[in-house]
Amino acid sequence: MGRMTEAVKHILIINVILFFATQLYGDQMYQWLALWFPKNENFQIWQIITHMFMHGGFMHIAFNMFALWMFGTPVERVLGKNRFLFVYFSAGLGAVLFQLGFYYFNFLPAQSELLSTGLSNQQILDMLASNRLQEGLSEIQISTLRAVMPEYAQIYNASMVGASGCIMGILAAFGMMNPEARLMLIFLPIPIKAKYFIPGIILLDVISAITGQSFFSPSNTAYMAHVGGALTGFIIMWYWKRNQFNKNRWD
Repeated sequence: MGRMTEAVKHILIINVILFFATQLYGDQMYQWLALWFPKNENFQIWQIITHMFMHGGFMHIAFNMFALWMFGTPVERVLGKNRFLFVYFSAGLGAVLFQLGFYYFNFLPAQSELLSTGLSNQQILDMLASNRLQEGLSEIQISTLRAVMPEYAQIYNASMVGASGCIMGILAAFGMMNPEARLMLIFLPIPIKAKYFIPGIILLDVISAITGQSFFSPSNTAYMAHVGGALTGFIIMWYWKRNQFNKNRWD
């Protein structure tokens, strides 16, 4: 690892600055810069990028910035600044695509069920925003709302922050470059080769996203964002390795 590389250093600085700004301005910063579900009134297009520099607490940013330094430094040394940044932000966008896709996969069936009772889309969104039932609803509408609204509201109010998707892409790139490198989790101090470790982490994230069972991270983690970031990083590195570089040269 050694001395921090240029892109890694600047990304880390931006994250730390926004973290301290969040401590000063609190919820307002999250409302502006976290990535909200697109149907939520707080959603803004710039949040697709800004959420990558926001974090939910000290341990969140500490773990992410440590991983950025540990894996990003050797990856940037090999790829160079421009290619490193391309992988980093592409992985972040892949994380957004996977997480929002997962949200919509669960959101749309519930929305369809509510619409089938005669409710309009605007009525549903108004009730979500106000967190209360409207007057004059039929019994079937009320019973359907009570059945599906908890999950529906959870997705509607979901917000995403953190560089984890970007870092998972960098971790995948590191694994492609160093498949025999031995890695281990803080909570599971057993050295495992990168070519097994990284697919294993992705598999655990998929299981957590589907079942809600958390293994090594908080239950509110955007697991599919991790998966999307890692797969994006892997695909980019696989393409570059196969088409743009010979086996002895990556830059």
